[in-house]
Amino acid sequence: RLMPELPKFDDKDLKSYGDEEEELALSPPAALMSILATQELLLENILECIPVGEFAVIQPLSDEFCLVLGYLLTWKLTLAFFKAASSQLRVLYSQYLRRTKSLNKLLYHLFRLMPENPVFSGPTSEVPNKDTKTFFTEELHLDVK
Repeated sequence: RLMPELPKFDDKDLKSYGDEEEELALSPPAALMSILATQELLLENILECIPVGEFAVIQPLSDEFCLVLGYLLTWKLTLAFFKAASSQLRVLYSQYLRRTKSLNKLLYHLFRLMPENPVFSGPTSEVPNKDTKTFFTEELHLDVK
């Protein structure tokens, strides 16, 4: 709930960023970026032996699973922050992510975490055996209990 409110604070300081000649960058919230940097290092250690194109098998409820879930949820918060920002701020934030290579790291991690065959085996609202259901065709309900 808080993430969409944060870009408003950077909007006030936006006018002071337009005077310099160099390519400008503005960090999303420092606490969020600090957590993201730590998680990137941990995920790189977990996935270092898996090349892009192959996928890692992460056992549910293991330590690795919790680290991966935390990393992906941190990116979800980051994207919620971006969505709420003005287009001018998005440019500055994206420059920061480009300099830190965070977006590149996200893509590398996603391509190693994505299953080869993303078949959905959970309950759905549709009639079974109609078509093969995948994580891309079905709406997921992620309720925390």
